[in-house]
Amino acid sequence: MEDLFIGVDGGGTRCRVRLADAAGKALGESEGGPANIGLGRSAWDNVLGACLDAVRKAGLDDADLRRVHAGMGLAGVIAESYRRDTEALPHPFASLAVDSDAYVAWLGAHEGRDGAVLILGTGSCGLAVVNGVRRTIGGWGPDISDEASGMAIGREALRRALWANDGLIPATPLTEELLAFFEGKPEKVVEWTRSARTADLAGLAPRVFEHADAGDAVAVDVLEGAARDAERTIAGLRAFGAERVSLVGGLARHMEGWLSAKVREELVPPAHDAMDGAILLAKHRSMAGVPSP
Repeated sequence: MEDLFIGVDGGGTRCRVRLADAAGKALGESEGGPANIGLGRSAWDNVLGACLDAVRKAGLDDADLRRVHAGMGLAGVIAESYRRDTEALPHPFASLAVDSDAYVAWLGAHEGRDGAVLILGTGSCGLAVVNGVRRTIGGWGPDISDEASGMAIGREALRRALWANDGLIPATPLTEELLAFFEGKPEKVVEWTRSARTADLAGLAPRVFEHADAGDAVAVDVLEGAARDAERTIAGLRAFGAERVSLVGGLARHMEGWLSAKVREELVPPAHDAMDGAILLAKHRSMAGVPSP
């Protein structure tokens, strides 16, 4: 029977899955929950569930997963050991290839040619490949990195809401709305952040963009800072030698308008999305004849 290919774009808020035939025709798509490997077993279950759903939507049986070659780009795969450990997990596929979400975004955006991507989603990460050499910039996780991401934007907005509460900056509609969500009690903000996931903080980002469009001074300040962080990463990707840089991810179109005109003019649209990049990863693995662990 014909080989099939699944591509997974696994982010910190959701995973997206596309099933395709050998000619590249899309047969079925699905979505699942967060796929950052830092979440442990729940992330893997989200990915496998979405893959099974895509197969069923294509009108195939669960047993057809045995002829599917899977390629997965997953948030949190920041080291070779993480990739190997994930590939070693029990799975139903004919073969499995795992890499970072940034890598499959690059594969899709530039079809394997020299270039770079900056992912802006729940988290963020820049990745360039030039003359076969890979360079990652950022994406080291929410505790220390992920600048210009939805998580960072939400966190900075919440931080400024506390500043406003403490009288350090003037209150604005954004800070008032955020504090009202916590009944005007800073201690409730602290309690919430102790257990909040990165996706929870990123969930605040749409409010920041909405208030910025209305001219809210705090929202504008947060997004201008995020834009500077994004431009710094783009400059680093170009310094590595990437002449083509694409902005990708769920926040890409929202953040692009906050970048300088010069930076926007130099960006190139991605040729394909990260799911197609993950399918290409799966094809590379299957053609190499490398057995799945």
